[in-house]
Amino acid sequence: MAPPSSPPRARVAAIVLNYRTPDLTASCARSVLADLDPERDVAIVVDNASGDQSAEKLRAELAGTGGAELRVIETDRNGGFAYGNNAGIRAVDAEAYFLATSDTVVHRGAVDRLFAFLESRPAAGLVGPRLEWESGEAQQSGFRFHRPITELIAGSATGPIQRLLSRWDVPLELSDEPRRVEWVSFAAVMIRAEMIRKAGMLDEGFFMYFEDTDYCRTAERAGFEVWQEPAARVVHLRGQSSPVKRLHAARRRLPRYYYASRARYFRKHFGRGGWLAANLAWTAGRGVAWLRETFGAKERHTVERQLWDSWRG
Repeated sequence: MAPPSSPPRARVAAIVLNYRTPDLTASCARSVLADLDPERDVAIVVDNASGDQSAEKLRAELAGTGGAELRVIETDRNGGFAYGNNAGIRAVDAEAYFLATSDTVVHRGAVDRLFAFLESRPAAGLVGPRLEWESGEAQQSGFRFHRPITELIAGSATGPIQRLLSRWDVPLELSDEPRRVEWVSFAAVMIRAEMIRKAGMLDEGFFMYFEDTDYCRTAERAGFEVWQEPAARVVHLRGQSSPVKRLHAARRRLPRYYYASRARYFRKHFGRGGWLAANLAWTAGRGVAWLRETFGAKERHTVERQLWDSWRG
């Protein structure tokens, strides 16, 4: 009698993370399903313990959608972005994993272009698409790493300092050509399974924010490259799946998890001294900005209690 065969390995496993945004998630999942190969790909919707019947709503909403296989799975707790995506990765064996936040809509052909890009560049561990607004205007989604010196730029938000330190400024200029970058936004990204096996899963110590730049540093240290492929296009409805962007725009206090992730990133990659240097740089920059706000025409760019929360970590 022949032994039972294991399920065939998928080409791409697309993972969409949900936390109390079932309508957004269903829209994202439909766009993903429309872009997958039904014969070779699979979609996983991960409900991160929403506690609001999101999983049931999504199963009902997406039933009969057709196309690639779709599974809705539920985590036992809301462990954050990395935790939920790791649950999706563990749920299926695939050659590559396409992660998409619920506030994205995938243009047709994006998945194939990203997978083809990884196939054409064996050194590439992960690749991000062009993120854009609903209007089609590009968003910044390719970046340099956060370093202690970049916090001086962030704290000051002052043109002369930004120009003086431009070689370290985090956002990169927009580009229509494929390019190697230091990190890409994980609003949408494709990760090679081989890299996950060698470098490990996403760091679940980050609840939300900084897990993407952290993982790209991990990729680099494991010998892989990080790329951006603008021919693959994904609409990003920024701020719809997390309150941080909305709170920042309103200059309201950010959630504690944002600062905890920031502190974890700097301590992990630069040590406690690097975290202290980052905070000192930000504080110095904030001092420059405060002088310009007090004696000039500069508008405040910081949020409530940002200095205290940055040091508390």
